[in-house]
Amino acid sequence: MKFTKLGRAAVIAAAGTLLLSSCAANEPAADGAAPEGTQAAGSTLSGDVAGAGASSMGAAQEAWIAGFQTENPDVNVTYDPAGSGAGREQFIAGGVSFAGSDAYLKDEELEGEFAACVPDTLPVDLPVYISPIAIIFNVEGVDSLNLDASTIAKIFSGQITSWDDPAIAEQNEGVELPATPIQPVHRSDDSGTTENFTEYLAATAAADWTEGVFETWPSSVYSTSEGAQGTSGVVDAVSNGTGTIGYADASRAGDLGTVALKVGEEYVPFTAEAAAAAVDASPRVEGRHDGDIAVELDRTTTEAGVYPLVLISYAIACTEYQDAEAAELVKAYLSYVASEEGQLAGEANAGNAPISDALRGEILDVVETIK
Repeated sequence: MKFTKLGRAAVIAAAGTLLLSSCAANEPAADGAAPEGTQAAGSTLSGDVAGAGASSMGAAQEAWIAGFQTENPDVNVTYDPAGSGAGREQFIAGGVSFAGSDAYLKDEELEGEFAACVPDTLPVDLPVYISPIAIIFNVEGVDSLNLDASTIAKIFSGQITSWDDPAIAEQNEGVELPATPIQPVHRSDDSGTTENFTEYLAATAAADWTEGVFETWPSSVYSTSEGAQGTSGVVDAVSNGTGTIGYADASRAGDLGTVALKVGEEYVPFTAEAAAAAVDASPRVEGRHDGDIAVELDRTTTEAGVYPLVLISYAIACTEYQDAEAAELVKAYLSYVASEEGQLAGEANAGNAPISDALRGEILDVVETIK
């Protein structure tokens, strides 16, 4: 299968190449069998392969690397959770062999060159990580809140500034809300999580969220919001602040208060199952090239039990690599990531929603074409 490029442009300048190793080792499977898509004991695979990107899937990458390296002890996999934008830039520039991204490659990115890929071929987006985005907050004495999209938009746009605002109180009867100022926290880096969050607000609360969708929070927008680097930075800022509220991959919510979103006539808390239901109910992006599996999430669904503030993190890889060794290692690694065992390992470590059997089959069919 050949994936033809749509156009050519200058290569994006190389980003930093320092990679943080996520190496670890898990015990082999109880029955001694190798996970689907990986080598059994006595693997002949060897070499180094590097990836970078979304911090949201950092914990899952740790589990995937550990499981894969258990089966392939002579392979060293590293993943730098530098953020979706940084990961895509490094992949485009050829600094890493694969990327993780909370947003699929944009059309303008596909018009450029990909240094690691064979010329005139296109990389693919493979949805290997599904997770709800939690709206997290730190308000003394409050563990959970019900909020509709309009209220969330007004909080992050600076229109609602106190936790005892009537718009919040009316949706949370019986909850004692303090007259504490609200301190929103946003991602300061180029973030697919931010893109998913602002896409949700733009789709469900357009009257109250007029700034549209973006990956990088503009410095000129909503100056009352505090910026923090990466998922861990947002979680730390919310945890260490007073009256703070932010958004982060749900696996990192910890003991912070979380929001149940109004969907139709009910409030739905985040769960892996509710996030997976949102993906199953969403169509594919139209007009993408063969092999690319980009999903158009339906943020406005009113179906019961669906949590629409969800992110899909994609593994981005060449279909034809300039380096044959890189192709072999990426192919084997992504086969493990998409395998049932790999998905269960990710769920155990990161709390993500394992992909469906149908989606797994589709992803593995594409991975099998990598060369």
